[in-house]
Amino acid sequence: MLVEIVAGTLAAIEKEVETSIGRTSRSPMIRDAHDFRAGIHDRQLRKLTGRSYSALVQPVVRDHPIDAMNPGDVFFHNDVYLSEGGIGHLPDLCVTVPVFADVAGQPTVVAFIQAFGHHDDIGGAVPGSMPSAATSVFEEGLMVPPIKLWDRGVRNDAALTIMTRNSRMPDSLAADLDAECSACLAGARRLGELFDRYGVAAVEACFESILSSSTEVYRREILSQIPDGSYVWEDYAEHDGVDAPQLHRQRITLTMDSTKDVPLVIDFTGTGPQAKGPINHCGDYADGNFLKKWLAPILRNLAESPERMAQLDVNEGVVPLIEMRFPEKGTLLTPIFPAPTNARTFVILRLLGVLAGVLAKATGGRMPADQETIRYTGVYGTDANGEPYLMREVLGGGSGGRYYADGEDTIHVVPDSRNLPTEFTESRFPLRIERLALAKDSGGPGRYRGGCGYEKDIRVLRDAHFMSIADRSILSCWGVKGGRAGRPFSITVDPGGPDEHEVDALADAEPLKAGTVVRVRTTGGGGWGDPLDRPVDEVLRDISWHKVSVTGARDDYGVVVRDDGTADEAATARLREELRAARPEVQPFFDRGPGYALLSGGASHNEFDLL
Repeated sequence: MLVEIVAGTLAAIEKEVETSIGRTSRSPMIRDAHDFRAGIHDRQLRKLTGRSYSALVQPVVRDHPIDAMNPGDVFFHNDVYLSEGGIGHLPDLCVTVPVFADVAGQPTVVAFIQAFGHHDDIGGAVPGSMPSAATSVFEEGLMVPPIKLWDRGVRNDAALTIMTRNSRMPDSLAADLDAECSACLAGARRLGELFDRYGVAAVEACFESILSSSTEVYRREILSQIPDGSYVWEDYAEHDGVDAPQLHRQRITLTMDSTKDVPLVIDFTGTGPQAKGPINHCGDYADGNFLKKWLAPILRNLAESPERMAQLDVNEGVVPLIEMRFPEKGTLLTPIFPAPTNARTFVILRLLGVLAGVLAKATGGRMPADQETIRYTGVYGTDANGEPYLMREVLGGGSGGRYYADGEDTIHVVPDSRNLPTEFTESRFPLRIERLALAKDSGGPGRYRGGCGYEKDIRVLRDAHFMSIADRSILSCWGVKGGRAGRPFSITVDPGGPDEHEVDALADAEPLKAGTVVRVRTTGGGGWGDPLDRPVDEVLRDISWHKVSVTGARDDYGVVVRDDGTADEAATARLREELRAARPEVQPFFDRGPGYALLSGGASHNEFDLL
């Protein structure tokens, strides 16, 4: 069937583009951590592929009309406010290539290949272009609105010179952009061959079929699982790098009306005011088009089975089913230029959890507990040759327990991303990785335990500085339906030594003397269901796998373990009965952990945490 051929070809081209970028780029964030994405869009600017999220083509065609495009053109942008919500912070550099096919004897734009990734450095106040205390986007690096980086196959060297001149890592920046441009141009040729082979009308008819099928599947299989009605929930970022830690509110009112053509309304009214620091996200552009596709993967958890969930992609087919409603300008999701945005993950990733939480209320808990959040940690300084270096990575954490299974350990919420291999880190930078393990007891206790985070020890071999852009260091990944919150993120310098101290999760330049160890412990996912209902043999297995300690088994699961590693069943039964009897009469549906009380003035939960 031609539709299947076209769908398979699109997936193969997208994978080919990403593989080419990964093999030919130079910076660790692109080549090794894989913090980049490719996407394919039709000439109506609709995203055709659904394996992962991507940026938008809307800002390119807004400034460069389709009719004025030529074969061999490559467009570039990274301007957060002029990206229509598709770019979240300035280090994300986006390349877009139009695809041409013959229409009535004329080369005509029929699709777009696009790639964007998190690059080493695009200028700004600190290495890596993510200053944690920025109060303006001008401190975060060079802003480039949509420009033509290649014109009919000829590179705009003047523009490239300006960009590399503003970067602390000019060689890797130039190499990465070359890799992305070349890969997208190759992808455009491959896609053009598909149109040549089957004809524009036939291929575009397949595009329509792919998207309409997705729309129907999500309407019939996914949204039908949400009872009609309105549901409200909120969650929080904990700090913005400028003001003292506080609850930066993100609220969703979800309304489901299965009788309407657009059945699902996601209303962000009640979201807190724009932050002084860089945790804002420009979500209210292009009718929230980017956010619809960003949040929609959470809906897949409503599929009839985990196997079916894994089969579902998120393409433009979900967009007609969702209406986004935004508050007035001046909130965390509707910031006013030039509000800083480099740590916008604190908001945009938190929204995944807010949507999961409100869906958990709507469905009686048929959603995972809270997942890990992205964080960037790294070390920078000069190597033995006096050359500057920047080692930065995206360390994963635990995902939330689910109604049918434990959470996953040390996952990355950015699909396909990964931590840097030890061998690579030690061969390229003056660092030694002394330990990489699961963070024991980090996963939230539950009938289904939250996934564990990492614990990583890095020794610096030369004087250097440590940097971190992270949250969930006070607040925790929440547990649901009796499950408890996971352990928060932490950074410890000189653990067990005379200079042991904690470092704030937002840090630009923590000094490290040669020989110092810094320990990074990432977040654990929230638990699902009552931990006292977890079978004893599963707790013992967790102990043997070094995911839970003997103390954690007693305190969190009520399991008493003998010296020989077996469970004392009589003592366990008594302890579990005592722990149940000691619980308060009214328990919230969500457990936010002890950090919430610190920032809320002593409250353990809010009004929306009760069913």
